[in-house]
Amino acid sequence: MGQTMSEKILARCSCQTSVKAGDIVMAQVDCAMMDDILGPRILDDALSQLGGKIKQPEKAVVICDHYVPAATILQANIVSYTRKWARDHGVDNYFEGLGPCHQVLAEHGFSLPGTLQVGTDSHTCTAGAFGCFGTGIGSSEMAGVLATGEIWLRVPESIRVCWTGSLSPAVMAKDIILKTIGVLGHAGATYKTLEFCGDTIERLPMDERMCIANMGVESGAKAALIAADETTYRYLREHGCQAKGYALRSDDDCAYAQSLDFDAGELPPQVACPHEVDNVHPIDEVKGVPIHQAYLGSCTGGRLHDLEAAAGILRGKKVAAGCRLLVSPSSKAIWDEAEKRGLLADLSEAGAVILAPTCGACLGVHSGLLADGENCVSTTNRNFKGRMGSKDAFVYLASPATLAASALEGRLADPREHCH
Repeated sequence: MGQTMSEKILARCSCQTSVKAGDIVMAQVDCAMMDDILGPRILDDALSQLGGKIKQPEKAVVICDHYVPAATILQANIVSYTRKWARDHGVDNYFEGLGPCHQVLAEHGFSLPGTLQVGTDSHTCTAGAFGCFGTGIGSSEMAGVLATGEIWLRVPESIRVCWTGSLSPAVMAKDIILKTIGVLGHAGATYKTLEFCGDTIERLPMDERMCIANMGVESGAKAALIAADETTYRYLREHGCQAKGYALRSDDDCAYAQSLDFDAGELPPQVACPHEVDNVHPIDEVKGVPIHQAYLGSCTGGRLHDLEAAAGILRGKKVAAGCRLLVSPSSKAIWDEAEKRGLLADLSEAGAVILAPTCGACLGVHSGLLADGENCVSTTNRNFKGRMGSKDAFVYLASPATLAASALEGRLADPREHCH
């Protein structure tokens, strides 16, 4: 019996020839990421009880992204604490103000194929787009990882998710993952690995693959993997990373817990309606809902491909009266490139407010909170009650293309009707 990608990665990390789903392994961690919101300030006491030292500081990464730029004195103090903690603990891989952590990790070569990445953020599974077993862990668990360099894991079963065929114009990776979550349910992949494959996935650029992997956790998945290929390595090279990692992929005769097959050509734009990520409907069933805010950004939907898709629809037009459009590129590097290409100017001229690369509005802590009774269409990853501001607001998750069309009309709209 062959092995899945998850089994191969965790076998490598635990120095074993092979492992199988259900095994408990003690795995060596290749990258341990902490953010400002659940990192040093939360885990420091536990780390002190374990001796207070980081065993492998070169594998530790600290990223301030949720509270940057700080909107309150409390947030500013937390960022200050995090900055000093990294310096005092010899963590040279410290990043502040460069954007959401998962994008920063990818751009700096920390999300390598065949490696194990853990982080104090549930969307660490974004690294799976590179064939990296990325998974979110608790702050106390992270203290143990820092002190020992390893973590125990149960090897997850894998669900094969195969997408074949060509996407229709204005249909994007966000539609792929929303459809998948809608079928699986918010707990359908609990402690399993989602393994995405098929010619549809193989043709996607890394920006789109990262969107898919990012939202794997929204179905309960421990990880979400896409096998590394030339597209993966081209992205790494373009970002100055020459490391190869380990290009592992599942064997043809491996055992999957479940297999799902989808035809990309039949996929219409999808929308996750309030207040659950798996409350997914095709756009035809929900279009017309009034929209007060459109938010294009986050570690899910603010990459260059996303900005291009939105700008392509909005260019030369104006956002509807009564609807505000906020744009937060996923990193400073993306912000800079989008500015060079004129994308930010296109979006701004359409009526958008261009924000810093930050997590702020995604989780409702700054840079664009929702008021009571407002509806927001967002390219982010969660739409729970109160996620982006008021508990009496409503968040609809959609692709950048659907968002742009909706901003133009001031209501949920079909982007296929706005294609040039």
